[in-house]
Amino acid sequence: MNQEDIGAIRLTLELASVVTILLLLIGTPIAWWLSRTRSKLRGMVGAFLALPLVLPPTVLGFYLLLLMGPNGPVGRFTEMMGWGLLPFTFPGLVLASTLYSLPFVVQPIQNSFEAMGNRPLEVASTLGASPLDCFLNVALPLARPGLFTASILGFAHTVGEFGVVLMIGGNIPEKTRVISVQIFNHVEALEYGQAHWLAGGMTVFSFVVLMILYAFNPAKK
Repeated sequence: MNQEDIGAIRLTLELASVVTILLLLIGTPIAWWLSRTRSKLRGMVGAFLALPLVLPPTVLGFYLLLLMGPNGPVGRFTEMMGWGLLPFTFPGLVLASTLYSLPFVVQPIQNSFEAMGNRPLEVASTLGASPLDCFLNVALPLARPGLFTASILGFAHTVGEFGVVLMIGGNIPEKTRVISVQIFNHVEALEYGQAHWLAGGMTVFSFVVLMILYAFNPAKK
């Protein structure tokens, strides 16, 4: 394992950690809204959020590249704010990975919110709890299994991304080159031995993630 492999591993873990935190912060209120609202927009919003589950990653990456490019609305906004363009940068990877992994976080949390029903919230309200208190002190603790599953899936899915990160981040060592891209580089260069090390590590990581998910999920306790 060379220095570039180690750099790709470090960058991947850093990316997955940042993205997982953002996913929980963004996905939890979205899941709460989807589980409680009766708006006619619920179906449309849910379908939009689930698009990454069915779209090829390169399709999503292509449109994100257009949006964040110099002629896209996001690109013009970031340049106007003095942040520069996001493609081929770590912040660009974070944004793309967050959008791509969002359904893997929203859906488990939404399912947990829906499974707890209305009764706990109604009881809390009759005892004088505000809507915010109900959410923080009743809904979130009861949704712990969904939050646990969402955290694991969000982190693991970000680690395993390829198409989106390649489209948005490219292949820049120490800046945007993650594990999946590094494996691709080794295979393209016929360096199968080095590819085996990284691919085998990813396989072990995936198995451990699934084992944790099935063995230690709070829903089973």
